[in-house]
Amino acid sequence: MAARARRKFSRMRGTHTHGWGAKKKHRGAGHRGGRGMAGSGKRADQKKPTILKLYGNAYFGRHGFNRPQKMVQKIKAINLDNLQSKLDSYLEQKLVIKDKEFYVVDLDKLGYQKLLGGGKLNIKFKISAQYFSKQAVKKIEEKGGTIVQEDVPSK
Repeated sequence: MAARARRKFSRMRGTHTHGWGAKKKHRGAGHRGGRGMAGSGKRADQKKPTILKLYGNAYFGRHGFNRPQKMVQKIKAINLDNLQSKLDSYLEQKLVIKDKEFYVVDLDKLGYQKLLGGGKLNIKFKISAQYFSKQAVKKIEEKGGTIVQEDVPSK
């Protein structure tokens, strides 16, 4: 493996200009007339007629506006098979209640807003949530469970 070459700034110690020629070069933005649109006549009268002739009135000032963005509410969802696999831990934490052959689940307590229909269902559920997918509703009702759709809080 090749040895790593030393960097230029350490090799140039004691050379006065560090390889940039004359003393005043490579100081900062001053040697190139400023940064960005500096010197274009935005702040005083320098060069304005030339710039207007070359680029037109659109060169100066700010144009247009940005519309304020709406705050989009993220909906947290869970699949049926994920809910089923985590059921034991939810029972231990008393977030889910067993009522005869049904498991009573409030998805809001679990931190979810929507139930998705992914996976196979082996258990009967009584589920309340804000949103359900069509597949989830179909699978729960086929198994003999019930669904309670909560009112979505208004903004």
